[in-house]
Amino acid sequence: MVLLGIVGLGAAAHAFLEPLKRHPDFVIAAVCDSNAVVRDEFAATFGVPGYGCLSDMLADGMCNAVYIGTPTDLHHAQVLEALCAGLHVLVEKPMAITVEESRDMSRKAKENGLALVVGHSHSHDLPIRKMREIILSGRLGVVRMVNTMCYTDWVRRPRRADELKPELGGGITYRQGAHQFDILCSLCHEPVVEVSANVFDWDSERSTIGAHVVRLLFKNGAVGTAIYNGYGNFLSSELTGEVGEWGFVAAKREKPSPLSGAPEEEELRKKQIRSKNAIANDAPHQPHFGLTIVSCERGDIRQSPDGLLIYTDGGQEEVLLSRDKSPRDLVLDEFSQAIRQEAVLHDGQWGAAIIEICSAALTSSQTGKPVRILHC
Repeated sequence: MVLLGIVGLGAAAHAFLEPLKRHPDFVIAAVCDSNAVVRDEFAATFGVPGYGCLSDMLADGMCNAVYIGTPTDLHHAQVLEALCAGLHVLVEKPMAITVEESRDMSRKAKENGLALVVGHSHSHDLPIRKMREIILSGRLGVVRMVNTMCYTDWVRRPRRADELKPELGGGITYRQGAHQFDILCSLCHEPVVEVSANVFDWDSERSTIGAHVVRLLFKNGAVGTAIYNGYGNFLSSELTGEVGEWGFVAAKREKPSPLSGAPEEEELRKKQIRSKNAIANDAPHQPHFGLTIVSCERGDIRQSPDGLLIYTDGGQEEVLLSRDKSPRDLVLDEFSQAIRQEAVLHDGQWGAAIIEICSAALTSSQTGKPVRILHC
């Protein structure tokens, strides 16, 4: 049995609670957060000890694994501290701020013989997993092109200050592009060799990287494109049968409330309120992180509300997929496999490769030139 400590009690941690309750391999053993009110509420709910810092939690020896869902700039130090204490680690994306930090984390996990898994990311979504399975089967021939696009109100939602700062792992390319690059790498299933990108900041009152267009060239010749716009005018749920990121029919669209000029503590308060229900479980449909379209030599694939649509010369076929497990159930399955020393996709090396793509995208946009990738 894995005795899991939860470090960082925001929206991502809330999303893991129900999957953790029902997963046979995990028990919540401790919680950790710098916010005493949030920490005490979690600790009381689960009847476990609460800690204000990771060092105190590790010193008490309550856990043999941790989930780290803290701000990205804390990941490197906290992951290394947990690995050095002999704990397996599941860390939220983006894995780290820099390529060097992410490689350092991956290297330490290997040296210590411990599991390091990066997730949740949307390549865990069952439709994306099924697309990968079809591609790897060879049924539709070689994958040639994968395009994924997502239009949301990400920039307009309540945010911590660090979430808007690229130098701290914030902005669309790190925080949402990491999902998209994960999807593209999963489906094209070869190393990336070149990245070309344009990133955009067109709201002077809420400055951040709010949109991007990124092109990935893979070693096998496949090309992936990632388009993201987080400014909230058009929403890509209009392209997916109104089904949104977590598999629910999107709520009636309303113009996001302006947040510019609001005191930082007020925005943080709104974020904490939203975090409790931001990512729901037990969805009626499959999750849609925007729209992903795969083009192979003998057919195309895209999501439907409840599975996939496959297009070939023989016509259109729908593949319905189970809703027995949420994406985070699948993350926990993979973490459990990694702890058992089974090979998994989203290990530390995988996570480091995604950070290298994020970094290369920003460099490409700044220089106006493609960036060659050497280590993915």
